[in-house]
Amino acid sequence: MRSIFLLKSLRTAALGGVVVLAGFGAQNATADQTSMVSTVAASDDDAEARFLEMADLISQSCAPDVSSGVDDVASASVADTMAVEPTPDSTLPVLVDAVPLTSTEECAAQRHQLRISRAFSGTDTITYEEMRNKLTSLNYPAARIHRMQDFSGEPVARLDLRVGAEHLALEVTDINNGVMVEAFGAPEGVSVTEVRLESQLDAPTS
Repeated sequence: MRSIFLLKSLRTAALGGVVVLAGFGAQNATADQTSMVSTVAASDDDAEARFLEMADLISQSCAPDVSSGVDDVASASVADTMAVEPTPDSTLPVLVDAVPLTSTEECAAQRHQLRISRAFSGTDTITYEEMRNKLTSLNYPAARIHRMQDFSGEPVARLDLRVGAEHLALEVTDINNGVMVEAFGAPEGVSVTEVRLESQLDAPTS
């Protein structure tokens, strides 16, 4: 009888050890997952901080014209109020027209267009993932890069470059050995993917 009781005690102790070890394993797994989430969040924050620093430097280099600044802001504000008009009882996404860019935003757009065009020059971007990875390497956060439908079979992405009350956005389209970068104004409170752009005609070959 004592041997049976002793055997049961050993089994109970062994099972208890397994439970304890399993508990430690679950705690470690939870800690690892939390650590991974924290790392991703920190990485996203760092990417946004780098972008904001770059955007600030570009804005400073594009000194605003004080004489026309009021008109620029007024025209953009009026366009904002007129652009967003959802269709009642519609389940389809509502496309809105682009708004005018201020002189400072146009200047910043040229700087972004130049650095992106140079980075993609001489390369053929086959997939959207390749385009996104290249853009993130240029300090454009992944959260600001949006995939667009590629009617021509070439990857297309839109960049949300808006900071504060600004409207600047870009559409990047893969072409032979490079990209075409188009700037446009996105109204406040609207995703850059919901802005309607006019079709760009191919440049004449002769």
